[in-house]
Amino acid sequence: MSTQISIRLNPANPEHHLWNNHGTWFIHYTLHRPGYTKQRVRTSLRTGDLQLARQRRDECFTLLGARA
Repeated sequence: MSTQISIRLNPANPEHHLWNNHGTWFIHYTLHRPGYTKQRVRTSLRTGDLQLARQRRDECFTLLGARA
């Protein structure tokens, strides 16, 4: 069994999985690992621009192979 990422999308909230920390946008999600363990991931998107943050979030999830 391997680590899997599965993203829950909320169409009513375009900032889902985004978190603003003092003007810098971060992506946050949870990895579900074997043995019923999990790991919370928070990574800086290195931008204060919301539109760019959304784009980088989507690119990150695409690279991770996330499935909605």
